[in-house]
Amino acid sequence: MKIAILAGDGIGPEIVAQAVRVLETLRRDGLALELEPGLLGGCAVDAAGEPFPEATRRLVADADAVLLGAVGGPRYDTLPRERRPEQGLLALRKALGLFANLRPAILYPELANASTLKPEVVAGLDLLIVRELTGGIYFGEPRGVESRDGLRTGFNTMVYNEMEIARIARVAFQAARRRRRRLCSVDKMNVLECTQLWREVVTETGREFPDVELTHMLVDNAAMQLVRDPLQFDVMVTGNMFGDILSDEASMLTGSIGMLPSASLDARGKGLYEPIHGSAPDIAGQDRANPLATILSVAMMLRHTFGREDAAARIEQAVKRVLAQGFRTGDIHEPGMRMVGTAGMGDAVLAGMEHG
Repeated sequence: MKIAILAGDGIGPEIVAQAVRVLETLRRDGLALELEPGLLGGCAVDAAGEPFPEATRRLVADADAVLLGAVGGPRYDTLPRERRPEQGLLALRKALGLFANLRPAILYPELANASTLKPEVVAGLDLLIVRELTGGIYFGEPRGVESRDGLRTGFNTMVYNEMEIARIARVAFQAARRRRRRLCSVDKMNVLECTQLWREVVTETGREFPDVELTHMLVDNAAMQLVRDPLQFDVMVTGNMFGDILSDEASMLTGSIGMLPSASLDARGKGLYEPIHGSAPDIAGQDRANPLATILSVAMMLRHTFGREDAAARIEQAVKRVLAQGFRTGDIHEPGMRMVGTAGMGDAVLAGMEHG
């Protein structure tokens, strides 16, 4: 199992280091893993002058899966757009054809008080957001900034074709079939023709999955419903921009964005696995970052790309055990709990894996 390790920027190297310790434990216990480091984002700009160097392109193309920390930081904001770290991440997703982004939002019982919502509203949350990742307004053409009637004018284009919509819908229907068999498709069809087509194609695709209950919701209502009654949702599927926003909103229901892993998959199950949070340069190098989202991303990798449910469950059970024991990083800490840093949380997870 060849895994490309891209630590990235900010807190990326710290959190990825803890995830690599988990992988090394699994390798020691007999899992055939080959780990190869590479550069992506700001660190790649510093070393090679571009955010997605050719050496990294070859590395990720040859790998079976990619583990990523985070990219970006304010010191890169003045670079030309094509050299900014985030462009490296977008290019990576496109180069590998990673069109399906899976973002689970699970509230562990021990973190019910860490959520911004009342425990009685959010307790039991187990939601999966399926986000289309390679189309929509982030990639649509034409785009740019130009002068119109003497005024600087920015423009982007939201574009989806029926093939792109149908393939992400099938991923979402299949995921719902493995869960509680409910899928909510999110769009803005009342004002955007692009998402009117989205609703039509998702509805057509749903005929292939008669055992899954399909509903539709406008994105503004979906944003409201996520904080009003989040337990109504099982799986949500939506386009690139809407999914980006809604999954970050959902992250706060769980107590911290530091708890949410993600998987970005191609048509054959090859994936990029990463926490959904950013590089947090304000706490980089201070042993304060929560590594659990990155560690849980490894569990998703083992499940979705390598089909190793046993190893995935071992990691997830270790995380549950650590939380039950009261270990907390600063983002999820509350009085009476055991405050630890990034490495300390990694130590606790490794201990949990040994005693599982």
